[in-house]
Amino acid sequence: MESPSKNSTFWKKNNSSLPGSIKPVYGANYPPRFTAPPGAKSSLPNTFQPCRPQPLPGRLFKRQQPDGELLTSQTPKPNPSLVNALPNTGTPSFRYQSPNKRNEKKQKGDQSFQEFQNAVDDAWDVGDDDICRLTELQISTQASQSAALDVIRSHQSASSSHGPLGSSSSVPVSSSLTTPQTRARTRSGEKTGVTERGKREAMQRLAAQKGGLSPSAIIPPGRPRPLNPGIRRKPQSEETIDPAAGRRERFLKVLKGPCISLQELRSLSWSGIPAIVRPTVWKILAGYLPPNVDRWEAILQKKRDEYWNYVSQYYESRLETDADIFRQIHIDIPRMAPLIPIFQQRTVQEIFERILFIWAIRHPASGYVQGINDLVTPFFLVFLQEHVPEDQLIEEFLLSDLSQEIRDHMEADSFWCVSHLLAGIQDNYTFAQPGIQAKVQQLKELTNRIDAELHDHLQSHEVDYLQFSFRWMNNILMRELPLPCTIRLWDTYLSEQDGFATFHLYVCAAFLKIWREELLRQKDFQSLMLLLQNLPTHTWDADNIGLLVAEAFRLKFMFADAPKHLLKNS
Repeated sequence: MESPSKNSTFWKKNNSSLPGSIKPVYGANYPPRFTAPPGAKSSLPNTFQPCRPQPLPGRLFKRQQPDGELLTSQTPKPNPSLVNALPNTGTPSFRYQSPNKRNEKKQKGDQSFQEFQNAVDDAWDVGDDDICRLTELQISTQASQSAALDVIRSHQSASSSHGPLGSSSSVPVSSSLTTPQTRARTRSGEKTGVTERGKREAMQRLAAQKGGLSPSAIIPPGRPRPLNPGIRRKPQSEETIDPAAGRRERFLKVLKGPCISLQELRSLSWSGIPAIVRPTVWKILAGYLPPNVDRWEAILQKKRDEYWNYVSQYYESRLETDADIFRQIHIDIPRMAPLIPIFQQRTVQEIFERILFIWAIRHPASGYVQGINDLVTPFFLVFLQEHVPEDQLIEEFLLSDLSQEIRDHMEADSFWCVSHLLAGIQDNYTFAQPGIQAKVQQLKELTNRIDAELHDHLQSHEVDYLQFSFRWMNNILMRELPLPCTIRLWDTYLSEQDGFATFHLYVCAAFLKIWREELLRQKDFQSLMLLLQNLPTHTWDADNIGLLVAEAFRLKFMFADAPKHLLKNS
């Protein structure tokens, strides 16, 4: 190992006067700059490359000459011999000295700890700011004070001509500051009529006015900058951005085409669809419109003509061939959503009669079953929404105000969308409704796995799941939720690959779990059934549906592919 240099003996002197062991001093943010003196051996690794100082434009610096004269320069030349290495330590350590200090050390050969501290007290300033890149240079205190006084004078003149800057505090500036004698006293370090606090406040207010930063966020030059200097004030354009508008823009960007990414559209739609684009998005997610935008017009024209051909072929003779089916539909339609005025209009009821009758005729395996009429409602309202003025409630809108062409298009679009929906859950409406029977049994098993206490409570009071959850499966929770909440829930259902058939089971489990505490407080069969059939959801909104589908997704992620996972007796 190479013997310690003479410089290392400095660390061993005057140990009795030191409060503790001296530790190496490093730079604040960057590696220290080091250039070995000519002929000296460096203890640094071979991979270390010294940084070459770069000249800086338009800055004032000071250079101390041997005679103590203060010089200013635009691009001063660095002296790389100002930093000395300490080879006796395990880690490369450096101490910074000015030329005068180094000359004094050569003459004296000795140095106290206080002198050493004075020599390295600016080590943290080196490399922390662009104006302090050169290791031998410092910002002149006199020059900075003179610049500060110039700022104060310009600020005072601006305040007198344009009024106050919005601050109640004033800056006490003496009139003698404008004289050459005052500037001379300032350069010589004498006191002026301006207090330090006044200068600091004036500079902060001026910087805040011009730069848009708060006074607390201003950092003095040459000091280490924190990782998070403060909260940046957002521009006006960012402060006024509407989150709903940004979400709408993302949907419009996806819908531009020419070929829509179904995966991206499903991902966006899972958390809700803006009302302005919901009609188009629902048609795509329901399988009514293809991803290719160029084919939309031809597909819509073809499907609408096909539907009205069915109407002219079957509906005109409904009382002669299928009177029983039509009679049941005619009875159920007036009882559908009796509290919503729009569904009591005769024009709307006729539209629903035609849609349900044509579907029943084209699907003889199931025919018409009570509950299917509820599934047409969300599609009809969503397609109607784009034709209703914004200042009018859709529940009170008169359908007769629309043209016949628009009404025909809405009716055909609703028919094809509900047909695509029922194609995935048709076993819910065939003879004996085996699909619903299976889903009720799955809900019972799932509830036993996720909340055994609630399951045992229902079983102990002889509450059968079929007694309350049959309607949940048959009407897709439409009788349990307000209509706006149902539309929001269907945004998620349509974005799922098999939302109405599979994901709906986990939504029902999460829905039952929400009322856990209220159900456990009921102590008899009658009170339990009254609560389960009249759940208090009249105050629910889109946020409640968001929490519901989030819990359902968690349950699906845990149990969908694990039939025996977390069984009670496992």
